[in-house]
Amino acid sequence: MNIYVGNLSFDATDDDLREAFESYGTVDTANVIRDHYSGRSRGFGFVEMPDSGEAEAAIAGLDGQEIVGRPVKVNEARPRPPRGERRGGGRRDDDDRDRW
Repeated sequence: MNIYVGNLSFDATDDDLREAFESYGTVDTANVIRDHYSGRSRGFGFVEMPDSGEAEAAIAGLDGQEIVGRPVKVNEARPRPPRGERRGGGRRDDDDRDRW
């Protein structure tokens, strides 16, 4: 099960997440999401646990608890919505140009 962890401290690391969730069972991955350019934490992360029973116990046990000094919001991650068409900034056809 993929688990969302929100309201993370900007100082939290992948290891901090892993350590908190391993007390409930096996953790496949634990990732704090970071800004692509600055490398700074974005304040949330994801944990993957293979056993749904352990994952549900972790969600119930850790929601509202402190990890690195901040109470976190923990719930099952929603699937990413499909990427739609990009909007705005489109190409103009030649017929739309003002002619001088």
